[in-house]
Amino acid sequence: MNNDGLLRRTLVLATSSIGVSAVLAACTRQGAAAREPKQDSGAGEVTPAEDLMREHGVLRRVMFLYDEAIRRLDAREEVPGGVLLSAAGVVRRVIEDYHEKLEEDFLFPRFERAGKHTDLVAVLRRQHQAGRLVTDDVLAFAREPLREQAARRKLADRLRAFNRMYRPHAAREDTVLFPALRALVGGKAYADLGEQFEEKEHRMLGDEGFEKAVAEVNELEAAFGIADLASFTPT
Repeated sequence: MNNDGLLRRTLVLATSSIGVSAVLAACTRQGAAAREPKQDSGAGEVTPAEDLMREHGVLRRVMFLYDEAIRRLDAREEVPGGVLLSAAGVVRRVIEDYHEKLEEDFLFPRFERAGKHTDLVAVLRRQHQAGRLVTDDVLAFAREPLREQAARRKLADRLRAFNRMYRPHAAREDTVLFPALRALVGGKAYADLGEQFEEKEHRMLGDEGFEKAVAEVNELEAAFGIADLASFTPT
């Protein structure tokens, strides 16, 4: 083989080697990409049912504050009126004026139009109205001095009535109504509801409305001396 032929053969081999290396590198990258966990495009988003359920968490923590107030009222111990007023204020602002309005405006009508859980929805609507009347009483009683036992007993009775109704009320929504919502409205409408909930939360409760409500409840639990979760563990 002459020098020209040897040079051409060398160039062909070198080019082929580069091509094979490029293919191998591309395959390696593709395999690594396939093994990478896929990013969830919905990461960080709160679904409508999750949104409603976490607000029920705020409600349950306020009911826990009410339980402590009832215990103190019955035992003739001091009940900080300002703390109870603030707790009832969370109920009025976050639960009744915001959370329940979401249910009444966006959820209940859909179930009623579809003929699904209509008996349950009718009861839930009535209980919303009853709960607002009880909160009116709690706010009124908590603003007054609680020196007379008769006044303390009336307040304790209203707090008991509130908790007795809302424990099964919230539990029924969490286990029956909210889980049925997505299948009822479909995926697109369900996602749209989440956006509507977020927009209404920002408008009515401000930025980070849920987080601020939780922080307020934390402070109220500390003021009542019941913030230490570990202290409730049975021994």
